[in-house]
Amino acid sequence: MAVIAVALAGRPYRVVIEEGVLGRLAEAAAPFLSGYGAGRPVPFVADTNTHRIFAAGIDTQLAAAGLAAEWFVVAPGEDAKSWAVLEKLCDWLLALGVTRKDHVFALGGGVVGDLVGFACAVVKRGCGFVQLPTTLLAQVDSSVGGKTAINTAAGKNLIGAFHQPAQVLIDPLVLASLPEREMRAGYAEVLKYGLLGDAAFFAWLEASGNKVLAREPQALEQAIATSVAMKARIVAEDERETEDRRALLNLGHTFGHALEAETGFSDRLLHGEAVALGMVLAARYSARRGELAVADAARAATAIAAAGLPSELRGLGLACDGASLVEHMRHDKKAEATTLPFLLLRGLGEAYVARDVDLGDIAAFLDAELAA
Repeated sequence: MAVIAVALAGRPYRVVIEEGVLGRLAEAAAPFLSGYGAGRPVPFVADTNTHRIFAAGIDTQLAAAGLAAEWFVVAPGEDAKSWAVLEKLCDWLLALGVTRKDHVFALGGGVVGDLVGFACAVVKRGCGFVQLPTTLLAQVDSSVGGKTAINTAAGKNLIGAFHQPAQVLIDPLVLASLPEREMRAGYAEVLKYGLLGDAAFFAWLEASGNKVLAREPQALEQAIATSVAMKARIVAEDERETEDRRALLNLGHTFGHALEAETGFSDRLLHGEAVALGMVLAARYSARRGELAVADAARAATAIAAAGLPSELRGLGLACDGASLVEHMRHDKKAEATTLPFLLLRGLGEAYVARDVDLGDIAAFLDAELAA
């Protein structure tokens, strides 16, 4: 078991990492359930997959505590992060009589967490929510830090708010039901923490990543706890990404989001897969600039490929050129007035924000990768 504090001034919260914690939710989340009962159901949001797997068990244990759950179920996938679904969810919460002192429970991956967090940011100008992440990606990344958003025709996560959860309960046991592809996609975000700021952790993953992917309990908990602890420190230092510190968490994302856009934000390329390939491209481009040793760029690519993640741009079979991918980048939410920041590497575990990148050179680099 590990308990990690996210030390935000005036709004601290805990991330609890414990096998079986979802099975004792009524106890673990007791402070956030106290306002319910006496005819007031506890609002839970899940996608159809997590609802099918976990709802009955949660219903049973809440009933034993004299409580009842009310479920809002969405379709799995990015389509749930839409204006239409957000509107329905907000109306549902208002119909339940949710107050500013209440807490809504988000059970699922990053899509559910983002959707619920944004709804809770705007319903009655802000109510509480508890994250119950059921994917590795959500456990190590999106459930911590308070970034919430929906997608629009203009791009991914462009409409949202910073709204921190009241608590995050991470149960590694729930990953037993996670498909292998989703597990690997989440592991990409684990690798990200090593590459951006902890060379020793990256080296440990090179040696023990197969144990993490095999869901061996000790290795899995260590990977989750190390990742969450790093994110908690960064978020506490730069909650709203107004400085470069939190921006480091976007390593691989500028390239990755362009690839997601080119593939239609579909199952053709999962978010974690896009980030994995984006990190390879960031490492290789850093080497192209002479800032990262070619051998270290190769190490990053090898570790990503060894996890069964995409490591070659040409392998996606894209019908586009580098300029098309750069055009997607121009719509990235991290774009500034006249520049587009890139997260690059000076060494393994040494990410930094570069604001002097020529987009024409990026296009040429991507053309070379597409043709390699």
